[in-house]
Amino acid sequence: MKKVFVILLTVFTVTSLSFGQNANKVLEEGKLLYRLEKASWYGTDIFLEKFAHKKDIAGGYLSYMNEKNQIVNIFFEKGNPSQILVRFEFESMPQTNPIKIDTINQIATQQEMDLIAIRQEAVQQVYENKEGFFTFYENTSLNFIPLIRNGKKQVFILTGSQVPNVVNIGNDYLLIYNKKHKLTKKEKLHNTLLQFKGKSDDPENPITSTHHSHILSDIINSTDICTLLLYKDFVEWKQHYVISKKYVSIFDLEKEDLVVLTRKAWDKIAKFQEKKQ
Repeated sequence: MKKVFVILLTVFTVTSLSFGQNANKVLEEGKLLYRLEKASWYGTDIFLEKFAHKKDIAGGYLSYMNEKNQIVNIFFEKGNPSQILVRFEFESMPQTNPIKIDTINQIATQQEMDLIAIRQEAVQQVYENKEGFFTFYENTSLNFIPLIRNGKKQVFILTGSQVPNVVNIGNDYLLIYNKKHKLTKKEKLHNTLLQFKGKSDDPENPITSTHHSHILSDIINSTDICTLLLYKDFVEWKQHYVISKKYVSIFDLEKEDLVVLTRKAWDKIAKFQEKKQ
C-alpha cells in the first residue's frame, strides 16, 4: 500500500503541483531561517559557556548570512548596540563548533547595525503590545529572526518551547520595515499555537506523521519549515502535513523536501486508498 501511495503521489506531484514557484520560495526561506536560528542556538550555548562574564551586559543576539554564504552569530552590548561582544562564524550549514570566534573587531558593521535596529524595534513592539496583537503562552519564549535581503527588511518571530518533547508550531509573526527601520506592516502567520509531541508515550505505537490546518495561508509557511528542521533530530515522526482549503503541503523532515498538491488531487489519492483497503 505504501508503494502505491508513493506512485500516486509522484504522478499527482507532476500533474497537480500548481504552486511550484511559491513553494520553492517558501522552502528556500524556511531553510535560511533554519540556518540562522541553528547558528543562534549553537552561538548561545558557546556564549553561556565561554563568555558567561559578559551575560549581564549583552543586549541580545542575532544571526545573518555573510558574503561567503557563511552564517555569523553576534551578541551585542545592551547599552551600546554598536559594540559587538563576540562573533561566531559558522559554515553555511552551522555545526556545533564555529570556524571562527572573534572578540577583537568590536564595532558593528552597517549590515549588523541594520539588523540590530529592526530586531530591537520588533522587541519593543512585542514588549509594548499596545493593541494586544501578540499572544503569550506559558512555558514558551519568543525568538526574533531579523532578515534583510532583496531590499526587504523583515523580522520573523517564532514561539519556542521550554518543555521537553514538545514542538511548537504557530503563534508566529512577520514584521515588515522600511528603509528607515519604521514598521510598515505586521501579520500573524497562524491564528493560534499548536503543540506536537516529539515522541509517542507508547514505544509500540510511534508517531509517524503530524499535521495541522491553515486558514491564513494556502500552503506551509517558512516558519513551519524552520521549526520542523530545528527539531527533526529530536522527533520520531518524519513527515508533516499542512492542509488548507485549496492545497495540501507535505514536508519530509529527513529529505528536507516539500511537495504541494492541490486539495483535489489529494482527495483523489485518499479515495483511491480507501478503495484498496
